[in-house]
Amino acid sequence: MATLNQLKRMTSRSKQRVGRGQSSGRGKQSGRGGKGQTARAGAKMRPEWRDIIKKLPKRRGFGKNRGRTVVGTRLDALALSLGRLNELFESGATVSLKTLAEKGVLGRKFRPTKIVSGGDVTKKLSIQGIPVSSSARVLIEKAGGTIA
Repeated sequence: MATLNQLKRMTSRSKQRVGRGQSSGRGKQSGRGGKGQTARAGAKMRPEWRDIIKKLPKRRGFGKNRGRTVVGTRLDALALSLGRLNELFESGATVSLKTLAEKGVLGRKFRPTKIVSGGDVTKKLSIQGIPVSSSARVLIEKAGGTIA
């Protein structure tokens, strides 16, 4: 069994020891710069810029504070009421994104659209490819319309 005095050094010892005399090159302040707080052991000063940042007011919803799920280029959804559809379309008409765009309801770009209940529908409308709320679905089917 090997004892401590029989162990062989695997690597070479560092050539220069700090803090030994002035002419050796690492004496006096031993590479720690000047005197003071930073030259002492355990010198961990708090970053000054952190205090500056903490004093700035938060602007919620802008820049890096904005939610990661927010997409600025996505168009806002359009809620179409049944009363508006009743005004725009005749009985037996097909309501789709294409027919809504032709009527000028969606604006220049296609945008997410959903039909919601608001007002009453007296005409028989056929809804295709547009999401419909559950309350609006009941009213459309009550008037004799269909949803595909």
